[in-house]
Amino acid sequence: MPVSQDEILRALQPVQDPELHQSIVDLGMVRGIDIQGGAVTVVVALTVAGCPLRAEITDRVRAAVGPLAGVERVEVDLTVMSDEERAELRQRLQSAGHGHGHAHDHGQGAGAAPARKPIPFNEPGVKTRVLGIASGKGGVGKSSVTVNLALALAGRGHEVAVFDADVYGFSVPKMLGLDQDPVVIDGMIVPPVAFGVKTFSMGFLVEEDQPVIWRGPMLHKYLEQFLTDVYWGDLDYLLVDMPPGTGDVAISMAQYLPRAEIYVVTTPQPAAQRVAQRAAYMAAKVNLKVAGVIENMSWFTADDGKRYELFGRGGGEALAEKLGVPLAGQVPLVPALREGGDHGIPVVAADPDGEAARAFAEIAGVVEANAPKQIYRPELTIR
Repeated sequence: MPVSQDEILRALQPVQDPELHQSIVDLGMVRGIDIQGGAVTVVVALTVAGCPLRAEITDRVRAAVGPLAGVERVEVDLTVMSDEERAELRQRLQSAGHGHGHAHDHGQGAGAAPARKPIPFNEPGVKTRVLGIASGKGGVGKSSVTVNLALALAGRGHEVAVFDADVYGFSVPKMLGLDQDPVVIDGMIVPPVAFGVKTFSMGFLVEEDQPVIWRGPMLHKYLEQFLTDVYWGDLDYLLVDMPPGTGDVAISMAQYLPRAEIYVVTTPQPAAQRVAQRAAYMAAKVNLKVAGVIENMSWFTADDGKRYELFGRGGGEALAEKLGVPLAGQVPLVPALREGGDHGIPVVAADPDGEAARAFAEIAGVVEANAPKQIYRPELTIR
C-alpha cells in the first residue's frame, strides 16, 4: 500500500530549518508532495537563493521520509520563496518570537525623523534575562567568560544568544568557530547558531583584520539596529559581551536594555580589581543592576594537583564584597580555555568534565538562582 501525503507531512513535522530552528511544515516551506508508487518527491521552498544549508535540508527531508513504509526513493525539489512570501515569513517569525511585531520602515524621506523601533527585550511579558558581561579593562578573559557561560546556560536547557557588542575587539565568532554569514530575510537578520547558542557580532560585517573606526553615535546606532533587526527568537538569556572600560556602550545599554544585569569580570590581583570596580560603578551610575562578580584566572592546577595563584588572590571576593553582590564563581587558568577560544571549540564543549567547564556550570547555577525578584510592568507609570 503506497504511503499517504498525511503520513509524509507527519514525518516532516519534526524536520527543522537549520537556520530558523522551526519546523519546515510550520514555516510553510513544504510546497508539494508527489507520490508515484514508491517514489516520493517533496518540494521545499528555501528562504533565499543559494541557501548555504540547502544540502542539510535535503538530507533531513530524506532521512525523515525514507524510512516510511511503502517509500522506496525520496527526491527533494528545492525552490525559492518570492519576496512576498519572505515578507510573510518575517512577519510570522516576529509575531511568534517575543511579539516582535515592529515595523521596518527604511523608506523615510530626507527630512523625516526615523521611526523608533521598540527593543523586543523590553516588551511586556518577555521572559528574557539580559546579562551584560563587563570588565574594567581588556585582557581579563571577558569574551571567553561570555562564550563559555552562554554554553553552560544552554547546556542547562535554556535558549541562549550572545550579542557581541565589543565593536572594536569583536572575537565571539572566532571563539565559536563560526565562519558562516547570517541569513537576511526581507531585512530581518537570522543569526547563525553554534553549540546551541545564537550569535551576532560586528565580526559578521567586516573582515577580521579591518579596524572599526566609529564615534559614539555610530556605536549607539549599531546597538539599536541589531537589537531590533536580528531575529533573536524566544530567549531565556541574552548575553551581551560589552567593550572593556566605561565608554559609550555602557550608556547605550542603560537606554536600550534598562533591565540588564551586569556581571563584572576581573582577575584576582588588586590592581585589576580596582579597575573592574570602575566598570561596576559606571553601570550603577546609569541605573544598570550590578548582579555579580566573576573572577577569571583564579589559579593554575599543576600536574601534581597543587594550585598556584599566579595572579594573586582575593580580588574577586574583595570586589564582590565592596559592591554588595555575590561572587558568582572563580574560573581557573587552564590551557584548554585559551586553546578552545583559538580553535573555535569553547572549553565547556571541548572538555565538559574539566575543571574550567565545572566552574562555568557552577556560575550558570548562580545566575539562575540570582534571577531578579522585581516584576516589571511597563504599563504602570508614576506621574
